[in-house]
Amino acid sequence: VGADPRALYRLMRATASVGVLSEGPDGKFSETPLSAVLRSNANPTLRGFAIMHSRDWHGLGWSHLDYCVRTGKQALDKIYGTPIFQFFEQHPEEAQLFNQSMTDLSTIDGPAVADAYSFDGIRSIVDVGGGHGLLLATILARNPQMKGTLHEVAHVVAGAKDGPLKPMMDRCTLASGDMFSAVPAGADAYIMKHIIHDWPDEVCIKILKACRKGVNPGGKLLVVDNVIQPGNDFAPGKFLDLQMLIFPGGCERTEKQFRELFGAAGWQLSRVIPTAVPESIVEGVPA
Repeated sequence: VGADPRALYRLMRATASVGVLSEGPDGKFSETPLSAVLRSNANPTLRGFAIMHSRDWHGLGWSHLDYCVRTGKQALDKIYGTPIFQFFEQHPEEAQLFNQSMTDLSTIDGPAVADAYSFDGIRSIVDVGGGHGLLLATILARNPQMKGTLHEVAHVVAGAKDGPLKPMMDRCTLASGDMFSAVPAGADAYIMKHIIHDWPDEVCIKILKACRKGVNPGGKLLVVDNVIQPGNDFAPGKFLDLQMLIFPGGCERTEKQFRELFGAAGWQLSRVIPTAVPESIVEGVPA
């Protein structure tokens, strides 16, 4: 692999101590369930997600946590002079890796969402900011009565054409546009996974209002994000919340904060549905 053998051994020994690899008595290492998901052909896979976390911009961002805490501002604006999504526009290779990492996450939380929620009665759904479409593809595969629309920015839609949705393009539409002003209208449900947590309240309200304007009577809003619980128990969402502070400038929210956010955009929070992963499905109906 082009590495110093002694240094590589030390790295592998350290990872074996936390279960990523397993060292045998002969000094040889073998795969474990933790390292198996780092394969590109694994399902689920977190390979792209792991690589993204090793990129320079990611490490630099976390090194500016003190700046973010003192100012409440995101790190990349200070480091590179541009917010994270504009940074991705300027660095397409990083954007591609980010989109792949989000697809990787969907190999795990996509089935969890599809298992936890009953889509009976929903005949059309729009995935707002759905990346390459793996979540939407998972939902459509389990609900043959449903038609779907993937709504994303143009360069992401271009990358989705040969992605997970390709086998079901007979009942799926790819639509490019700006979710802050309008989304494809006339759907029974609008779903967003890891979108609302990217943005401050005033921006989220714009997105939710666009969905409220487009939804069919009696339709649903489905926001898939961590819901922060009260108390001192460990929760991955509390650390993901810091990630949101550092990079896009958003946050994870409590149920009360979601309820207030929905209300400000013309929705009523109807229920919070737990899943097998840390994310929950926050369901809203027109107020």
